[in-house]
Amino acid sequence: MTETSAINLPARDRPRLKKGTIELAIGVLIVGAWILAAAGAGIVAPADPNALDLAAVLAPPGPAHLMGTDNLGRDILSRVIHGARIDIWMGFIGVLAPLCIGVLVGLVSGYYGGMTDTILMRLVDITVAFPFFILVIAIVGLLGPGLANYFVALGLVAWVAYARLVRAEVLVVKRLEFVQAAKALGFPDRAILFRHVLPNVLGSITIYAWTDAVMVILAGASLGFLGLGAQPPTAEWGVMISDGQPYIVQAWWICFFPGLAMVTLSLGFILISDGLSRRLRVSQ
Repeated sequence: MTETSAINLPARDRPRLKKGTIELAIGVLIVGAWILAAAGAGIVAPADPNALDLAAVLAPPGPAHLMGTDNLGRDILSRVIHGARIDIWMGFIGVLAPLCIGVLVGLVSGYYGGMTDTILMRLVDITVAFPFFILVIAIVGLLGPGLANYFVALGLVAWVAYARLVRAEVLVVKRLEFVQAAKALGFPDRAILFRHVLPNVLGSITIYAWTDAVMVILAGASLGFLGLGAQPPTAEWGVMISDGQPYIVQAWWICFFPGLAMVTLSLGFILISDGLSRRLRVSQ
C-alpha cells in the first residue's frame, strides 16, 4: 500500500498510537535524561560542585558559568547535575519502603477482612489523621536531620496510601472466579495472594508509585530547604534553593535553576504515570 493510499484510508482503519504512548515516551525521555546526567555527573558537570571561586561570587549566567554561580562562587550547573543524584535517589528509594509496607498491609487487610481488616484500617485512619508533611517533619526532627532519617519517616507515614489503594483493589479481585477456583482447589493463602491477587493490582500500584515519587522529591527538597534533609555543602536542589533565598533579588539564578530542574524531573514522573494510566484503561 502506498503512502498516498494510506492517507486516504478511513480514520478508523489508519494505524495509530495507543493512548498514552506520547506522554509515556516524553516522560521516559525526561527521566532517562536526568538519570544519565546524574550517573555521568563527574563527566557532564563542568566543575567540582563544591569548588569555591571567590573571584566569581554571584556571577550571572554566561559563557564561563552557564547557570551562574552562588554566594560562594560555586558553579550552579555543576551543583544542579550532581544534585540530581540525590533527588532521583529520593524519588525511587523513598517510594520503595512505603510501597512494600503498604502493599503487604493492603493485601492482608483486603483478603482476610473481619477483625484483621478493622484493626489495620483503624491504624491507617490514625496515621491519616495527621497532616502528612507535618508528621514527616516531626519524625525527622525527633530522629535528627539527614536523608536516612527522612527515608525512615517516609516508611512510617507514606505506606497508608498504598495500603488503602491495594485493599480496595483486593476487595474486588478476591471475588473473581479464578481466585475462588484457587481457593476451591486448596491453594494456600500465600500462593493465592502473591500469584493470583497481587499481579492483578500491580497496575494501579505502579501508576500511583510514579505520582508518589513526585511528592517524595518535593517533600525531600522541602526538608532540605528547612535544614532537615540533605545537609550542606551537599549539592541537593532543596538545599540550593535555601542557600539562594537571601540573594533572590540580586542573584535569581541560584534559586531558579534548581527549581526548574525539580519541575522538569517531576513533570517526567507525572507524564510516565499519566501514560501508564491511559494505556491501562485502553487495555482493560
